[in-house]
Amino acid sequence: MARRRIGQEGLGFLHSGGGASSLDQLAGLIDWRPIETLLGDIHAAAKGEPAWPPVALFKAMLIAVWYDLSDGKLAEALDDRASFRRFCGFSAREATPERTAFVRLRKALAARGLDKALFEAVTRQLKAKAVSVKTGTLVDATIIASAREGDGDARWVKHKGRRAVHGFKAHVGADVGTVLVEAVAITPANVNDGKAGPDALPDDPGEVFADSVYRGEHFGAGVRAKGGTPRVIATGIRGENTRKTLSRLAAYNRPIHRVRGRIEKIFGTWKRSYGLRRMRWCGLAKAAVQVRLTAIAYNLKRTSTILSQSA
Repeated sequence: MARRRIGQEGLGFLHSGGGASSLDQLAGLIDWRPIETLLGDIHAAAKGEPAWPPVALFKAMLIAVWYDLSDGKLAEALDDRASFRRFCGFSAREATPERTAFVRLRKALAARGLDKALFEAVTRQLKAKAVSVKTGTLVDATIIASAREGDGDARWVKHKGRRAVHGFKAHVGADVGTVLVEAVAITPANVNDGKAGPDALPDDPGEVFADSVYRGEHFGAGVRAKGGTPRVIATGIRGENTRKTLSRLAAYNRPIHRVRGRIEKIFGTWKRSYGLRRMRWCGLAKAAVQVRLTAIAYNLKRTSTILSQSA
């Protein structure tokens, strides 16, 4: 398959467009060669046209997450901004991909299920850099509205006191210490958190901190099967003296609440900064691509912050 060669204008792609950008630091955070290998068979081009290097398109899609850009806005920005070009490997004056190249890459990722492999490959490198003694895992889920109510893979869900939402649910397991996302599962929104929770657990999760919705043997057994210990919010505790019993319950739950609350920062960043309040595309497979791309983008930024703080 024919591939375009990019970044061939000598030093033209260097910092001619302005000063250093945070993207320059992110570009050097991992070894992109394993990512290039995973994407090696993808030919994201119209029939008969040379394909853009898929790793360049993948990097551009991370930019789209960080700056909350549609495919069209991403194509425009990539053509215009020097820091975006450098991050993706384009030189200063050469052509950049049109919107349809990102559409084709996303379809290929969804069709081959490569989003999971890419997330695992990037996260494995980042966890090695953000060295931390594993003490536990945070588990929770967040609801993300579907691109439109006609999406047949999405489902309605309603929580007490809130309006009904038609969409999907992202189930996340994150490291207690670094707050890096280590595992992700995506389901229709009506799937119970406790049922899907084991799919959002990394291996050897340590103590697993979760809300009361994760009570039940299914989740507990899933945690223990991976070598972990469930630390789930309790809703009741036995005792004859009401006041003392409630005091014991609060004392039991307090440290769990304090730890598990850290995962809300992940969902807040995803929704406020990365545009994950609503899915951009229809279907469970494309929803999984969007969520895992968001998790990769978040992990890269989070690792950069951790390393800068420890420098």
